[in-house]
Amino acid sequence: MNEERYILFDQYLQGELTVDEKSNFEKQLAENPELAAELETFREMHFQMENKFGIAQEREVFADNLTRISDKYFQKKKPKIVSMKPWYFAAAASAAIMFGLFFFDYKHYPNFEDYNHPESAYFTERGVSEQTLKQAEDNFNGKRYEKAVPFFEAILKENNSPEIQYFYGISLLQTGRYVKAENVFKELEAGNSVYKEKAKWNRALSKLKQGKYKECEEILQTISQDYENYDEVEQLMEELN
Repeated sequence: MNEERYILFDQYLQGELTVDEKSNFEKQLAENPELAAELETFREMHFQMENKFGIAQEREVFADNLTRISDKYFQKKKPKIVSMKPWYFAAAASAAIMFGLFFFDYKHYPNFEDYNHPESAYFTERGVSEQTLKQAEDNFNGKRYEKAVPFFEAILKENNSPEIQYFYGISLLQTGRYVKAENVFKELEAGNSVYKEKAKWNRALSKLKQGKYKECEEILQTISQDYENYDEVEQLMEELN
């Protein structure tokens, strides 16, 4: 495990590098895709740690487990006296996982893809180009969401119906445009259309996809039990807990 590299990652993400050090490191990132990928893995591990190990006592348990693993598999390496932050343990844990050495239990968060099954679109809108409407529908149902987005945007200029807004919002969510998608869903939530509860569900899925589990759960709690797929709401809440 490259402990020095993990320390550098931590200092960079914490803003502890000098201007020159930061500039030099970012130059390395730009020139070395492998290093940039390692940094993103480290950043994600830190995010997961923040979600699971927010309590000092749990951090200590985690550290104890990692210490035992390190003692067993890295005895030949001369120990270094370094003040280890939780981030370093996260990075070390990541390396251990890759080598199949990390066996203690940790919380498994639900996967967005397990709940990602958008309904098909069958539009009957009036007052808009039938060709554009057909293109939006075909691309959406074909899961070509990136291509569907501009067609929805063109339709919305002529017809801002809840139906078009809803499927537009899903297309934005599928392409990772979370802020725009959530704004669309919030607008639908404020209305009284048949898409009100569906919009809440999809906004919760947006939070799930981003790893914002607490926010996801808070939105789920606002969904009416009359929602047609409330069994999925309950299942997701159970997984989050």
